[in-house]
Amino acid sequence: MKVKKVKTYRLIVALFLVLSYIGLGNEKLGNVTVQAQPSEKVYSIVTDTSYAPFEFLDGEGNLIGIDIDLLAAIAEDQGFEYELMNLPFSSGLQAIESGQADGMIAGMGITDERKDSFDFSDPYFQGGSMFAVAADSEIESLEDLKGYNVAVKIGTTGEAIAQELSGEYGFSVTTFEDSVNMYQDVIAGNSQAVIEDAPVMQYAVNTGAVDLRLIGEEMESIPFGFAVNKGNNSELIEMFNAGLTNIQASGEYDEILATYLGNESSEEAVDSSFFGQIRQNWPALSSGLVTTIWITLVAFVLAMFIGILIGLMRSGQSAVLSGIALVYVDIMRGVPLLVLAFFIYFGIPQMTGINLSASVAGILTLSLNAAAYVAENVRGGIQAVAKGQAEAGRSLGLNYGKTMRRIILPQAFKIMIPSFINQFVITLKDTSILSVIGLVELTQTGRIIIARTYQSGNMWLIIGLMYIILITILTKISNRLEKELV
Repeated sequence: MKVKKVKTYRLIVALFLVLSYIGLGNEKLGNVTVQAQPSEKVYSIVTDTSYAPFEFLDGEGNLIGIDIDLLAAIAEDQGFEYELMNLPFSSGLQAIESGQADGMIAGMGITDERKDSFDFSDPYFQGGSMFAVAADSEIESLEDLKGYNVAVKIGTTGEAIAQELSGEYGFSVTTFEDSVNMYQDVIAGNSQAVIEDAPVMQYAVNTGAVDLRLIGEEMESIPFGFAVNKGNNSELIEMFNAGLTNIQASGEYDEILATYLGNESSEEAVDSSFFGQIRQNWPALSSGLVTTIWITLVAFVLAMFIGILIGLMRSGQSAVLSGIALVYVDIMRGVPLLVLAFFIYFGIPQMTGINLSASVAGILTLSLNAAAYVAENVRGGIQAVAKGQAEAGRSLGLNYGKTMRRIILPQAFKIMIPSFINQFVITLKDTSILSVIGLVELTQTGRIIIARTYQSGNMWLIIGLMYIILITILTKISNRLEKELV
C-alpha cells in the first residue's frame, strides 16, 4: 500500500510541475511581443481576437487582421516596439484607463463620448453599418422589413440605427451580445435581418462564413482610430500618425486593406464537420486546455492552503481569529467571481500602481474565492467529528492543539475529501470566467474560433466534451487518491 501511495503522489506532483512549467512558459498565451529589447521601452497595446477582419486568430492560432497588420507596419516604419494584449473590447477600455496598457487598436470608433476619456490618432479607417438578410430571403429593402424582426449587437452603432428606424419601417429589434449569435439567429429564421458594422459584415459574407446577403446602403459612417488614455502617451499617438501617413503614401496601407476586404476570400475553406473542426483547430484547443488545467491546479493548491488556515481559525477558540475568518468567508462568498476578477486585474493597479498579469490575476481570483468554500468544508468536517473525540483527548491530558492535530483533524480530513474534490471541479469550470481579463483558456478559445468560423454548433459540442473528459479524468484521479488516503 505504501508503495502505491508513493507512486500516486509522485505522479500527481510530476503532472502538477509539468503543467505549471508549460503554463508559466505560456503566461502570455494569446499575446504577442514584437521585437522586444530589454534596453528599450515596449508599449503594451490592447486588441481583440474576435472582430474579423480587424483582429482575429487564423487556423494556426496566429493573430491577424487589418489592425494587426497596420500596427506592425507603422511600428516598423517608426522604429518602436510593442506587445499585444488580447482582451474583450470592454475589458480593453478598462485596461487603458487603469494603466495596464499604453494604447488600444480594436476597430474603435472615434466618438465625442469616447474623446472625453481617450486621445485618438488620425483616423485610419472609415466604416458604417449595413443591413443583411438570409441569402434566400425575399426581402430586398428596408420597407420589406415591416412586421419582421431585426437582430442587433448591444452597444453598437448598428443597434442605435435599428432602434431609430424601427418605428419608421415597422420592425422589432432583438439584441445579442456578439455577432455570431446575431448571425445565427437570422440563419435559423428567428430574425429576418441583421445590422452590423459594414466591413465586418462584408468580410463574413465574402469569405462564405455566413450565408447572408447585404441590402441597402452603408449608414452613419464613423472613423476608426488608435487610442491612448487621456493625457498619456502622446509620443505614441505622434508616432502612429507619422507612420500611418508614411504607409499610406507608400501604398502599403492599400495592400493591407485589399488583403482582408477584397472580393476573394483570403481564408482557407472551413470544414464545418465535427471532426473537421477538431482537426483544423486542435493547436488552439490544446493550448486552451493546457491553460485551463495549470491555472486550476495552481489556484486550487493556493486555495487549499488559505482555506485550511481560515477553516481552522473559524473552528478555533479565539473569538478574534474566528471573527476575522467569518468576515473573509462572507466577503468572498458574497462577491461575484466576475466582480472579483475585475477588481484584482483593473482595480488594484489603479489603487496601488501594481500591475498584475492576466495569469496571476486569474489565479488570485480563483484561489481567494475557492478558499472561502474550502474553509467552510474544513469547519464542517471538524464539526462532523463526534464531540466525544475531543473529550477523550482532554481526558488523556492533551491540550487543544494536540487534540486537534492527533485526533480531530485526521478524522475530519477523511470527511472533507469528497467536498474538496467537488470544489476542485467547480474551480476548473470557473476558469471560463477569466476570459474577461484576457486569459485564453478553453472556453475563450472556443469563442475565438467561432468568431472566425461562425460554426458555433459543433464547436460548443467539442468544448463541452473536452470539459467532460477532463473533469472525468481528474475526478478519477482524485477518487483514487481519496481511497488511498482513507
